[in-house]
Amino acid sequence: MKRSLVLLAILMLAAIGAAISYQATSRDGDYRAFLARGDAALREDQTFGAIEAYSGAIALRDDSMLAYLRRGETYQRRGELEAAARDFQTAATLDPTATRPLDELGDVRYLQQRFHRAAEIYEQYLRLDDRAAAVSYKLALARYRDGNVDGALAALDVTLRLNGRLADAYYLRGLCLRDQARVGDARQALERAVALSPGAIPAREELADLYGSLARRSEELEQLQVIAGLDRNRVERQVAVGLAHARWSADPQEPASRRASHADLAVLTLGGALERAPDQPLVYGALGRVWLDIAQARNDRVSLNKALEALERVGSTNAATSDTLTLYGRALLQSGRVDLAERTWQQATERYPVEPTAFVFYATAAEQQNHLEAARQALIRYGALVGDDEGFVTRAERIAALSLRMNDAPTAVEWLARANAVSVVDVHLLELLAQAQLKAGDRPAAENTVTRALEKDPKNAALLALSRRVRN
Repeated sequence: MKRSLVLLAILMLAAIGAAISYQATSRDGDYRAFLARGDAALREDQTFGAIEAYSGAIALRDDSMLAYLRRGETYQRRGELEAAARDFQTAATLDPTATRPLDELGDVRYLQQRFHRAAEIYEQYLRLDDRAAAVSYKLALARYRDGNVDGALAALDVTLRLNGRLADAYYLRGLCLRDQARVGDARQALERAVALSPGAIPAREELADLYGSLARRSEELEQLQVIAGLDRNRVERQVAVGLAHARWSADPQEPASRRASHADLAVLTLGGALERAPDQPLVYGALGRVWLDIAQARNDRVSLNKALEALERVGSTNAATSDTLTLYGRALLQSGRVDLAERTWQQATERYPVEPTAFVFYATAAEQQNHLEAARQALIRYGALVGDDEGFVTRAERIAALSLRMNDAPTAVEWLARANAVSVVDVHLLELLAQAQLKAGDRPAAENTVTRALEKDPKNAALLALSRRVRN
């Protein structure tokens, strides 16, 4: 009897073990089937079905790094970045030795513009594998976007030691060095990037800008011409070449014959762009700029008329930018049409983004037309836009003069006081301030200002005369 019971117990345990083994095998088979189903759905770009399948795999095995990783990749493909980040983080936690979840998590945080966090994740990756040049470059890029230029350069040093032919790394190095005003080093890095990847347009654009800032006209023009050849479908590239010729023609360091030659080349290049894009406002604006520069350099009425014709084509439309309208106003003023120039510059101050000099031109034309309040407000708005620049004192003096012409002495006093506050002691400015204070009826303040001015220039005849007026 006892032997029968023991035998029965053994048989029952064997049956239970077989059932458990079968269940585990079946569960594992179902898990793999879910993964396969998700992969198949993803190949067909059925992202919702893929997520359902991977979620089924996770329900069966919540310790599966692979299932979380693939679901995270699917969420990322759908643009659901936060959901993707959660799955990548879980995958990284489940397998702390795996680098792929960290790589993808860093990419997601970068896409979310959480650059500091992205950099931390890439650093974690590199602690597991310090030979990954691509991830070292991503670390440099994240640091650069986070404003950590020194940290980006340090990461790039590592990147280039691992892979000295990575063009993108040299390009980023050029940007970092440019930001640090290390122009020569930046130029070398960008030149290396272009040599390694001749079709890299962003690197060539930066290099062209750098050459332009160094007045290396030939090299700048060469880069812009190559870019125009690489990107033939964009007329803006041809316009950039034309404007480069125009800048060369305006360089006073160049011989007159070369300047004239490049002015003609600018016109020819932009004329070719106009044939390709006859309705493109950008081309008309650039062509008008070139003809206007030629007109001013040569005092040529024919060139001025051509500038007016080109700029009118775009200036009379809603597509005109503030910069184009400012140019159009200059051409109108040069042709003697002050009233229309004033209206054009007023429009230029109302188009965004605003060309700051439009306010200065508008103020000049408005003053000539005796529109004093408009001129004063234009100068004030210009100052608010550019901040307290080197021209503040001159501008404040001009605002004060306009205010006095409008019999607004208190405003004149305010602006002259501000000018004196930021200027090295200027006897002329103190004299103007005293005159304004006197017109405003503040005789004690005027007397004090004259006294200060006479301390600097005790024999100044105008000040001595003003002093007598103040005391009488």
